[in-house]
Amino acid sequence: MKAMALPYGSAIFLGIFLVGLLLDHEENRRKSQIKLNASEKRYRELFESLVDVVYRTDRQGNIEVMSLSAETVFGYHPEEVEGKPMADFYRDPARRQQFVENLRCDGYIENFEAEIRKKNGSSVWVSTNAKMLTDASGAFSGVEGVARDISKIKKAEEDKFVLEKQLRQSQKMEAIGTLAGGVAHDFNNMLGAIMGYAELTLSEMDATHPLRQNVRQILEAARRSADLTRQLLGFARKQTIDPVVFDLNETVGRTLNMLRRLIGENIDLAWLPGATSCKVKMDPSQLDQVLTNLCVNARDAIPGVGKVTIETGLASFDEAYCVSHAGFIPGEFVLLAVSDNGCGMDKETLDHIFEPFFTTKAKGQGTGLGLAMVYGIVKQNEGFINTYSEPGQGTTFKIYLARHDPEARTVDTAAAKDHQGSQGETILIVEDDRILLEMGTMMLQRLGYTVLSAGTPSDALRLARETSTDIHLFLTDVVMPEMNGRDLADRLQKIRPTIKHLFMSGYTSNVIAHQSVLDVGVNFIHKPFSLKDLAAKLREVLDG
Repeated sequence: MKAMALPYGSAIFLGIFLVGLLLDHEENRRKSQIKLNASEKRYRELFESLVDVVYRTDRQGNIEVMSLSAETVFGYHPEEVEGKPMADFYRDPARRQQFVENLRCDGYIENFEAEIRKKNGSSVWVSTNAKMLTDASGAFSGVEGVARDISKIKKAEEDKFVLEKQLRQSQKMEAIGTLAGGVAHDFNNMLGAIMGYAELTLSEMDATHPLRQNVRQILEAARRSADLTRQLLGFARKQTIDPVVFDLNETVGRTLNMLRRLIGENIDLAWLPGATSCKVKMDPSQLDQVLTNLCVNARDAIPGVGKVTIETGLASFDEAYCVSHAGFIPGEFVLLAVSDNGCGMDKETLDHIFEPFFTTKAKGQGTGLGLAMVYGIVKQNEGFINTYSEPGQGTTFKIYLARHDPEARTVDTAAAKDHQGSQGETILIVEDDRILLEMGTMMLQRLGYTVLSAGTPSDALRLARETSTDIHLFLTDVVMPEMNGRDLADRLQKIRPTIKHLFMSGYTSNVIAHQSVLDVGVNFIHKPFSLKDLAAKLREVLDG
């Protein structure tokens, strides 16, 4: 059977129709592609402009996708972390495990807070909302989530907690002081009567009277009780005082022989007077009480042979520093520091050391009023006191008294800003206390330095090996869990032979040297330090 041929005109029409159909289809496809490209562009721009970090992981927890905001929040470009386990970036592995367990239980998670390690070794707190993903068969295929930087919120919460704790402690000490002062005042009145009548009775007794020794014991007990009430009054800041202006170095120097006899021959007493005039206005007898109690406390903390160090110097704190350090007062001060290399104290003990009748000594070996009286005297003279101690590392008491030199000036808050800062250097800071690490990092950045932050010695060594740019100086704490600052310096010197070192600690440099942690004469800065002090010390080390 022959195929029927289309008429010539019909064939032409059909051809034109098919061509038109194809062109129309191609035009629709082109328009669809344009719309798709525009949609992808909008999505990409939206994705890349996010402040929060959007991410997706596979079923093994490896990062598949992460928004460009990761570079701002974590310091990593998304391409640097793709394929890496999300768990590697958690500061606390247990927290990551908790995240996974909560997600498995509910299928989603809201406002989960965790501390994430940044590229430079520091930390950032994030709050994450996430959900489990499933494939077409319903099987688990990964996790999709959004992480928000809440570091400022966490810092505000921590600051609030510290300030509230400081306020509670201050209120407690004020309440105890009011009670102690009232009791001591009334008790002194009764003791006066007891001692008066006992002395009258004794004067009327014949030298051979059988009860004469009993009355003497009454007088001795009353005198000892009066000593306790004087200490209570000192804590309550109700002592009668006669303040005069004197040089702290001269006055301390005159008490050294007495203090050496007090602490005994087994303990070396070192005296490091400040190089400049250290004039204060207070009752000299109160200074004797402070030194006596601190030296006795240091002596009792040393089992056997040891060392006590007394230092003086000048210190200044600006308003910006005091805002971030509860208990500090802006101004210029004379520093009196008493340090020992004894047994040290834990944090729980430190919270109570200035409370009346609190003591860690054996029964009958201490009243618990010595440090309480020191606290009261310092407060009465409008100063403040800070204590640095760790178990096995000794203790340092730092007392700050208002400087009374005629040339003493009010600290200018802007002075630190005017001080010469960075000249393009990079500094590696190592501090195991996270709050202090963040504070130190901010201070260095404010001075214009490029900063690498490490929370542990191992983090510092890793950064020293992996960072491609020069590291000009590393600023490190002395006492840290993994290794001390000197050992870390030795290891860093092998990786970076030209790096310079600056050590920092709440202990005095002499005590650290005595404990063979640092050699005498190394670059050292005392905690706490102001921004101005840090700027000057950094330039001294970098330019030296």
